[in-house]
Amino acid sequence: MASETKIADLRGMDASKLKEELLRLKKEQFNLRFQQATGQLEKASRMRDVRRQIARVLTVLNQKTPAKTA
Repeated sequence: MASETKIADLRGMDASKLKEELLRLKKEQFNLRFQQATGQLEKASRMRDVRRQIARVLTVLNQKTPAKTA
């Protein structure tokens, strides 16, 4: 898909860009859930794609952020 970002591209982004991408994906996920609830969702597989993309962004973001030891 054109809007799907590859993992290598995500690793090249800084933390602020990753957070922006995460926000964009969360908004898209909300819109897809809303469409599903109202029966307007045409491509149900897009929900899975967005959910996986969110997981990718979170994974890279966690790798970039140093772990805090308590």
